[in-house]
Amino acid sequence: MTDRYQGKPFLKLLDSYVLDSIGHLDATTEAALTAMEPQLRHQLKMQGGWRDMVVAQMQFPKGMEGAIKEVWEKGKPQFRATQGREPDPVEFTHVFVDTNFPH
Repeated sequence: MTDRYQGKPFLKLLDSYVLDSIGHLDATTEAALTAMEPQLRHQLKMQGGWRDMVVAQMQFPKGMEGAIKEVWEKGKPQFRATQGREPDPVEFTHVFVDTNFPH
């Protein structure tokens, strides 16, 4: 198995943004990203928190978090019906990011 983030450090931020948007970013990752903000600001030459940096880097329109959450919420019933199980937030995140933001 390959490491999804090897050579793609920003991808971890993007995945975390999507997980946060759907309410599934774990507290440990949240704390680590918040602690890294000074380093991220320096590396990316941006201001704000990690979420702000993702929005700026990706040029997301206002309301992107809500739009991602809507896709998650509206897709859950269909996923359950076709797959016979609850959707996995991490799996959703990877598919969503890979489909909408090829890297």
